Amino acid sequence: MAQELKQELKIEQGETGQRIDAWAAGRVEGLTRTHAQKLIEEGQITVNGQRVKPSYRLKPGDQVRVVIPPPAALEVKAQAIPLDVIYEDADLLVVNKPAGMVVHPAHGNYEGTLVNALLAHCRDLSGIGGVMRPGIVHRLDKDTSGLLVVAKNDLAHTALALQIKERKAKRRYLALVHGRLLPRQGKVEAPIGRHPADRKRMAVAEGGKPAVTYYRVLKEWKAFSLIEAALETGRTHQIRVHMAYIGHPVVGDRTYAARRPHLGLPGQALHAWQLEFWHPRSGEHLRFFAPLPQHFREVLRQLMQRG
Repeated sequence: MAQELKQELKIEQGETGQRIDAWAAGRVEGLTRTHAQKLIEEGQITVNGQRVKPSYRLKPGDQVRVVIPPPAALEVKAQAIPLDVIYEDADLLVVNKPAGMVVHPAHGNYEGTLVNALLAHCRDLSGIGGVMRPGIVHRLDKDTSGLLVVAKNDLAHTALALQIKERKAKRRYLALVHGRLLPRQGKVEAPIGRHPADRKRMAVAEGGKPAVTYYRVLKEWKAFSLIEAALETGRTHQIRVHMAYIGHPVVGDRTYAARRPHLGLPGQALHAWQLEFWHPRSGEHLRFFAPLPQHFREVLRQLMQRG
């Protein structure tokens, strides 16, 4: 059983003035900045015996106490749901998620998710993601299909999350979008935040988080284009929001292209087809591909027949 970890740390020369959340992520092995912020807000990281905010700036002589509780007992049940496993070893696995599957449980939706399936497939999963997200390093929307890497232990989780944060891991998507793009290759750089009128949607918004998407046209028809999109950042709904922002929403997207033809698709025609990263233990460069799902291939076949 995992044990509670405690550390007493004194601020060293050259560390003063740093934000405590950033400092803790750098000083405590395996601790991410997001996890550090959560621990600070819960009072598990204190300065001179006092609670502080994540933005607290360290001062000379500060004594920092860090307590990392063991992962909470998992409240989500394992379910024997078939998984399309592309690769697996002792540290991680890469799965091809089908469209329609939610990645991790949320209130009111505790069954049928990728996490439920993973718990049945794997004996142990990384605890860093918390009770509802064990092993989950990054996510895909419910109706987006394709590749996800899942960490089986904390070493893998920390290393993979860092590769994504530092943009060393590469994620490429195939998307069918409305219209013909000019230029045929480009970059969308626009901040993304919550929609001011609909909290379930995202939008390009002043004060949002920086977001960058690269695209290139692979094939085009009179009213549609097949593109490859690559993420520099990983904001919620990023490709869907950015493509809608430039006037070329993803086909089948009920949220950002509700009034456009859906071509019979059950959800957005967006597929995470390529994923590459360095193995967290061996350092080997790994690259994986996932074929388009049947519904996506069928729409492309119909467009080809139309000419």
